[in-house]
Amino acid sequence: MAAANSCGLVLWRPLVRMLLYASNRATSLMQTVDSSELTILRALVEGTVQTTGEDFLRSLVRNLCIATNVANGFIAEFTVDKTRIRSLAYWTQGEFIDNQEWELAGTPCVDVLAGKLCHYPSDLSKIFPKEEGVESYLGVPLQDADGHILGHLAIYDERAMPEEPRLLYTFKIFAARAAAELNRIRIEELRKQSEQRYKDLFDEAPIAYVHEDTDTRFLAANQAAMRILGITPEQVPGLVGSSFIPDTLEAQQRLQLALKSIEDGTNSDGVVLELRRRDNDQPIWIQWWSKLDPSRQYMRTMFIDITERVLMEREQARLQAQNLYLQEEIKSTHNFDDIIGRSPALQSLLHQVQRVAQTDASVLIQGESGTGKELIARAIHAASPRKNRPLIKVNCAALPSSLIESELFGHEKGAFTGAINKRIGRFELAEGGTLFLDEVGEIPLDVQVKLLRVIQEREFERVGGQIPIKMDVRVITATNRDLLTEVAEKNFREDLFYRLNVFPLRTPPLRERLEDIPLLVNFLVGKFAPKIGKKITGVSAQSMQRLQNYRWPGNIRELENIIERAVILTDTPILDIGPEQLPAAADAGVKSAAAEDTSLDSVAKEHILSVLEQTRWVIEGPNGAAQRLNLKPSTLRYRMQKLGITKTSR
Repeated sequence: MAAANSCGLVLWRPLVRMLLYASNRATSLMQTVDSSELTILRALVEGTVQTTGEDFLRSLVRNLCIATNVANGFIAEFTVDKTRIRSLAYWTQGEFIDNQEWELAGTPCVDVLAGKLCHYPSDLSKIFPKEEGVESYLGVPLQDADGHILGHLAIYDERAMPEEPRLLYTFKIFAARAAAELNRIRIEELRKQSEQRYKDLFDEAPIAYVHEDTDTRFLAANQAAMRILGITPEQVPGLVGSSFIPDTLEAQQRLQLALKSIEDGTNSDGVVLELRRRDNDQPIWIQWWSKLDPSRQYMRTMFIDITERVLMEREQARLQAQNLYLQEEIKSTHNFDDIIGRSPALQSLLHQVQRVAQTDASVLIQGESGTGKELIARAIHAASPRKNRPLIKVNCAALPSSLIESELFGHEKGAFTGAINKRIGRFELAEGGTLFLDEVGEIPLDVQVKLLRVIQEREFERVGGQIPIKMDVRVITATNRDLLTEVAEKNFREDLFYRLNVFPLRTPPLRERLEDIPLLVNFLVGKFAPKIGKKITGVSAQSMQRLQNYRWPGNIRELENIIERAVILTDTPILDIGPEQLPAAADAGVKSAAAEDTSLDSVAKEHILSVLEQTRWVIEGPNGAAQRLNLKPSTLRYRMQKLGITKTSR
């Protein structure tokens, strides 16, 4: 607007100077101006003083013709190349006609280009044959403040037009006014065109633009901004931009830092902000730039939608975390590459596995330690429609209770002390696949509540987050505890138990699979002998009988450890396992099952103590107790603490 006002002042200055000059000569002129001339001046002034633009041009031409008693008049502008004339207002024989355009050559108008007043009192058609029937002509150039000729004002008649100095002088005055108005019209048109071009660029730009005040209250928003934010044009006025920011600590802190960077003038790289669409409340991410205008009362803001990029980066981070997890899984060794056995108990279990694998039902695998619960979980996943997606395992007993929630659901940066980065939880890693929660009975009660909600609602929130994350994960759990007893003792939630126990499975202990022992022994000998560098062709019948008579409190895991130790100690191609290599007497099998069950913890304690003494209480490393027991060091320490095992235990 300041520029437009400046242009207006420039346009009016020639007219003001002309009128001042005219007023200085008013005294001398008034002595010679008769009443008819005053009437002409009054008619011209009164006819044009209240009009502008096209109305002014038409009024000027009409009143000029009437006041001077001339039949025809027009105001015209030159074309760009100044070879043709185009009328802007044309009065003839008492009425306006449509605007005309004609060649400049061969007309008296050509003299106007020289910037001269052109007056032909009579005989015009003799001088310019193209003007047949026209006797007289008076034209004056219309010049802007810089002296550029814009066009001209002219009157002509079929009668003679004697030279009248006062008439010519009046004609010049109003020609100056017409030139100023014509220039103003042109500048106004350029301004409108510029505004329209700006509006078109603003509205149709692929980048979102918003004009807002320093409180982020919208004044205007283009189509791209409305499309990204999910708003309509009717919603724009007065809409507060900060209301799109979710009410989370991280998002609000980012907004405050962004606003401060605008105040400091450092918002140069673009700030990544998380928003919520107004129409469907879906999360979106934008890269945002904003700058204060010179008054520091308004902000010019632009942003681009980077939601796809952010989601892609998140998926990439999830896949990277998943890849690291799977690499760790590959490095670890499992009990067997396949499930070995043909006993009725095992065949019945595998038949149930095959049936439940085709569904998404939650499975609870219960059984003693070392009976292959993880192998059964893997078998379910491998036979399911989710087999091409990951199987993610969490050993709940190996994690401190304070970290289980973060391990399962992940956490946001700053969610708690030490959370220096955002972490993706196991539920997200298992998206589309299976999550196996081993030792589920070890989960604290407060985390059990959240696990129940995840299974019921199929969504979760990261620790410290407020955004629900939808998930498609099958949950398989395992425990060596009697969960019904835990429920009765209020150590495990009853509602969670029934959610997990949709399809219960029980892994039979090795003492119920005696016919599988020869198959397992031969498999393990074939596994360990090449690794250790021994050539073993068989197992003695007495050793096999001794192994079948043993009660195996540690089940298959214990059998694996004993076979590996026997392979290391043997010097003959026929493997012989003496009674001294078993943790308890071979006649332990005569004990009743009930007595065995009640002393399971004591047997496990004795077995762990025996291995610890053999390794001189070294837990970690290739020759440590954890390696021999096929346990993680953290799991072994947990069991030692649970069983009260210390160096002074014996």
